[in-house]
Order: sequence, then structure tokens, then C-alpha cells
Amino acid sequence: MIPLLHDFTGRTVLVFGGGRVGARKARRFSREARTIVVSPDFTGEFDGSELVRAAPAPEDVPGWFERARPGLVVAATDDRKLNAAIEREARERGVLVNRADTHGSREPGSVVVPATVRDGPVVVSVSTGGRSPALSRELRKRIEPELAGAGRMAELTAELREELAERPAADRRKALRAVVSSSAVWKDLRRGDTKRPQVVADVIDSVDMGGESP
Repeated sequence: MIPLLHDFTGRTVLVFGGGRVGARKARRFSREARTIVVSPDFTGEFDGSELVRAAPAPEDVPGWFERARPGLVVAATDDRKLNAAIEREARERGVLVNRADTHGSREPGSVVVPATVRDGPVVVSVSTGGRSPALSRELRKRIEPELAGAGRMAELTAELREELAERPAADRRKALRAVVSSSAVWKDLRRGDTKRPQVVADVIDSVDMGGESP
């Protein structure tokens, strides 16, 4: 499997299953996509999702696809026959599918929802291909502290790219690499100060801007 980031803005994610797994999947997607959850009962938190109380049988699945027109469907029920029907319908329609009750080997076109760490616009995902969710969660916990301040660093370097736009490309690269590798800059960003640290200017001034124009 090859990891990709997919923009779900304006798309619909259809989740079958209102249990703990369905709730976790729905929360993941509802921050960006319209998320519809279909289940006879709901447990856990479904912030931002549309909840539809229904108990679809396998033969009802095509109708739900017609109504929702999803870009991705999640099969997270405790009924393997229903999950299989959801997966089969998704494949026939060319819709991305995440089946939560299977692990390890995946069919072509399936999607694994990874463990994710976010800091502003910075996203780091960890996946074991469905083989070990416990390991994914553990690695996420280890990565999370290292990502503190990364969102502000992304915003800062985006600003610097604009400000240094007139400089030769080689000089811009040197300056940006110096900033992102500076422990002093990271320290200031992690303090939570919304203002640009003075140390940024010091780091840039210390760089040998000897690049040639492209």
C-alpha cells in the first residue's frame, strides 16, 4: 500500500456502524467531510456527524449509496455479511472503502485509516497496513511530543518563503533549512508565543547568502 493524503472537502463519507469503531472513524472524517453514520444504535461521541437511525440489511446497501453518493464508505458494523455487502457495492461503484473488521491483507481499492498526529497544518500518519493497530497507536504517542510547534513552524516558513521570494532560490533554501533545523527557533515556537521569535532573524542573518540566481 502507498500512503496518500486525500482532501475530502465537499465530499461525503458514509459510515455504517454506530459503535466505538464507527464513532472513531466518523470523528476522523467529520472535521473535513460531510459524514453520515447509519446504525440502529449509537454509542460514543459522533461530533459533527449526521446520525441516521436505521438497521439496513445487505439488500438495502445499494439504496444508501444512491442517497448519500459517498466518496468513501466505512463498513464498521458487527455483521460480517452486511460489511461484505457494503464492500462489494463500493467496489462495483468505484468508491473508496474502509472495512473495519478485516486486518492484514487488503483488496485493491481498500483504504486503511492510519493513526494520525496533527499540529495545525502538519499531519503525520502511522500505519501498519492494518496488521497491528496497537503498534500504530503506540508510535503515534511517541511521535506526538516531537511534533509540538510544527504547525507554527509550517506557518512561519510559509511566511519566510514569501518574504524571500526575490532572493535567489539557493539562498531561500539555505535560509529555510537553517530556520527549520534551529533548536533555538523550535524552543521559542514551543513556548506558544504567537509573535515571530527574534531568533529567526538572527538565524537568517547568520546564513551565508551566496547563492546564484537560477
